[in-house]
Amino acid sequence: MPNIRSSTDLRNNYNDISAFCHETCEPVFITRNGQGDLAVMSIDAYDELTGMKELYRLLDEGHADAVAGKGRPAKDVIDDIRRRHAEKYGD
Repeated sequence: MPNIRSSTDLRNNYNDISAFCHETCEPVFITRNGQGDLAVMSIDAYDELTGMKELYRLLDEGHADAVAGKGRPAKDVIDDIRRRHAEKYGD
């Protein structure tokens, strides 16, 4: 269930809202005059969210390349990854 608080609550109870966001990694939705206004979240939660967005973008890009016939066989890609890993870490 979403945590919904007023802008007055944010102003008067900032530390409590901040602690909630950090402890749960969940956003708090802030209302203003009874209407949704902001979503507040910890930096860690924001970084995770933007990281997921970037991952989905890259997956979409890869899928589009595969559909267009661009790309390489998975075995070649895995062999390259293993080779690079061995060069970097001496495996």
